[in-house]
Amino acid sequence: MTEINERPATELPAARRWAGLAALVVALLTFGLDLMILNVALPTLAGDLGASTTELQWIVNAYTLVFASLMLPAGGLGDRYGRRRILLAGLVAFVAASAWAAFSGTAGALIAARAVMGIGAAVIVPLSLGILPVLFPPEQRRRAIAVWVGALGVGLPLGPIVGGWLLEHFWWGSVFLINVPVGALALIAAATLLPESRDPAAPSLDCPGIATSVLGTAALVYGIIQGPDDGWTDPGVLTAIGGGVLLLAGFLAFERRTAHPLVDLRLFTKPAFTWPTLAATAGTFTLVGVLFVVPQYLQILQGNDAFGTGIRLVPLVLAILVAAAAVDEVVTRIGAKFPMVAGLLIAAAGFALYSAITVGSCYAFTAISLAIIGLGTGLALAPAVDAVMATLPEHRAAAGSGLLMAIRQIGAAFSVAILGTMLNATYTHALDPHLNGIPEPLADAARDNIAGAHQTAQRLGGPPGDDLAGAAADAFTQAMSNVFLASAAISAILAAAIAVRLPGRPKATRDALGDRAGQARSPGAAAESRGEG
Repeated sequence: MTEINERPATELPAARRWAGLAALVVALLTFGLDLMILNVALPTLAGDLGASTTELQWIVNAYTLVFASLMLPAGGLGDRYGRRRILLAGLVAFVAASAWAAFSGTAGALIAARAVMGIGAAVIVPLSLGILPVLFPPEQRRRAIAVWVGALGVGLPLGPIVGGWLLEHFWWGSVFLINVPVGALALIAAATLLPESRDPAAPSLDCPGIATSVLGTAALVYGIIQGPDDGWTDPGVLTAIGGGVLLLAGFLAFERRTAHPLVDLRLFTKPAFTWPTLAATAGTFTLVGVLFVVPQYLQILQGNDAFGTGIRLVPLVLAILVAAAAVDEVVTRIGAKFPMVAGLLIAAAGFALYSAITVGSCYAFTAISLAIIGLGTGLALAPAVDAVMATLPEHRAAAGSGLLMAIRQIGAAFSVAILGTMLNATYTHALDPHLNGIPEPLADAARDNIAGAHQTAQRLGGPPGDDLAGAAADAFTQAMSNVFLASAAISAILAAAIAVRLPGRPKATRDALGDRAGQARSPGAAAESRGEG
């Protein structure tokens, strides 16, 4: 049984529960803002801090690496020592590290600060999700999770919007300093509004499991991050990926034998856990791919600044929010399977449509495509996350959410690596025939990315520069098309697999949920069922 301030949180006043969710939303906005806000500041950091290309990469990657590695043990620590207590510690770390990052005088100090920010984020995300099943009864949890999914999605495009505005008016440190007031607000709200919860029968810490999971995930994600830059056959990349796989295999073998595992591997034998987890991971994989590719198109080929680029991503976010808000009633009536399958198919249709993009495509085409993709993603993600959380025992809610979020984050890392490699390979192959006669240093810069090609075209000037800019734009849109077709295929294949493999909801479960939904709509009946009448 879970201990929560001397009584179950589901018996807390409704206003207290929803106010607690509001505190979690503010915490998630802090995290979501930071994910994308740094991208618009990298050119400024290169000039003001004198950061090399490698240092710029690690300003981004130090955060990603720590974040992915620590989510799984962070959830377990919350279940053992108190979910609110660990969440507050994560918020303190995130806020303090953000202030440190804002006033860093060197690239090395900024990289270290970003790593500490990753520790805070690794606590905030799984704990904010793990608290929801404790905070809300089953008939309200789905709506709360939809709000959680929406809050996580809203922060992503807000990053470029807020970051672009801050860089226009303040110094580069402001993109980190903005986390301080937002994070402090989340800290105060969480401390005031959230009840404490933990597993009073929590076993001793699984130290070997923690060590192998952290080191294995870190090595695997490091290899994935370095693969596109160093080459997938590079000995260091192969060693990191191979070592990560071996460590994670050792982790799984140990977890099967230990009496008190960090992760209950029996979860993966349950289709109700495995397939929604894959759906949530695929949604993350393809959504991260969109946010990796589309901003480059909007900013470099369409000529928008960072602020304008963020604004043009709004249709994606609005569609996610609309779908997440609408899915509650659908799932209550017919279960999670249909909206997950339908959402993935709608997302696949959006990707397939977007694959027809050309250099001359108007913004309306992008807006419609993003809206369809967002609608499908929101429709699939919210019920997928809810279905996963429904399979977890309440006393291990945070550990289970940590597992889900760790898998999703590894999927996001794979998305940037795999779709990024596909983007670069297609782009380089299409551009190479147009680089004949261009000096090799300039040709190499053009091959690197679309931004390098435009800088090279400006240096060449005249007809040669115009020809190179046009060829690079064509090559990049061809590469985008391939990325979107791959995303469409992933979404469609997984939709078909879920349709075949995920069981429908048993009739008894449907009836029970229908009864609870009716009680939720009738406050008097709900109070009577809890003995409050």
